[in-house]
Amino acid sequence: MSKPKLALYWASSCGGCEIAVLGLHEKILDVAEAFDIVFWPCVMDFKYEDVEAMEDGEIDVCLFNGAIRNDENAHLAHLLRRKSKVMVAFGSCAFGGSMPGLANFNDREQMFNYIYHDSPSTDNPDGIVPQQRTDMPEGELVLPNFWNTVKTLAQVVPVDYYLPGCPPEASSIETAVTAIVSGELPPPGSVIGPDITVCDECPREKHEKKISRFYRPQEIIPDPDTCLLEQGLFCAGIATRSGCGARCPQVGVGCRGCYGPNEGVYDHGAKIMTGIASVLDADTPEEVEAILDTLPDPAGYFYRFHMPDSLLRRTARTNGKKLLASEQVAASEL
Repeated sequence: MSKPKLALYWASSCGGCEIAVLGLHEKILDVAEAFDIVFWPCVMDFKYEDVEAMEDGEIDVCLFNGAIRNDENAHLAHLLRRKSKVMVAFGSCAFGGSMPGLANFNDREQMFNYIYHDSPSTDNPDGIVPQQRTDMPEGELVLPNFWNTVKTLAQVVPVDYYLPGCPPEASSIETAVTAIVSGELPPPGSVIGPDITVCDECPREKHEKKISRFYRPQEIIPDPDTCLLEQGLFCAGIATRSGCGARCPQVGVGCRGCYGPNEGVYDHGAKIMTGIASVLDADTPEEVEAILDTLPDPAGYFYRFHMPDSLLRRTARTNGKKLLASEQVAASEL
């Protein structure tokens, strides 16, 4: 009897999710025993033609990590969706857009201008920028079209399950693989993991929270037993799904929010903002403003992992005119 086929692919991301799979250590042998790995370009020499030659639905499970940033990402998302019975958005970039999605606060032209012209470290007197097509003696070189808008996997193709994390913990991957092998998966569309917050798992002592300012991690040495948020260190654990065992808070680092929102939360950033707002020690708008001024990058704190699938989605302009949120993605994605 043939083994089920497994594919893994890396789109717009740092590659940490690929390494996280290796974090299974010897249990990776269980994966190899349970599945026939038919596509994993990061680890083995597969070609796109290998996938194109497969029958539709031939791949049983695809773990797709990374956001959709360009035409190549989108092409592989559509190809692997067509060839796979089960598509898993694997990791925070595929799930919510993650840090690549913070680029949605700008557009392609703004990014190219800064990267290739205006950044302090750029030495580019001829003003050269990447071209999508370049003629060379050996033939035409083609780069994927770089989109204005970073999208989540589910905004491009239907997704069956979500496995969040930046990267997913090895225990989460093991849970997902075990569920897939046993056929004991939750209903389609589910996030594979517990629906509790990081605060629920965090062993730090919690008291009434009243925050008068925020500190950067290098500014204080936190008490090892007390809630980090109560000490003025930003922590998104009050509004973030757990599944990681609260690993970051346990070593003195505030939760970044990488496992995303709990069930029923439509906008993760708004949920974090609501949680933070509820514990500010302020009576006037001026006091609120003063406290928030101690957060140097609110957008990065609140929308670090879920900007593309938030209510905001992105900022955009067309011919100098600001667009409404409902108009932005359609006008600016390519």
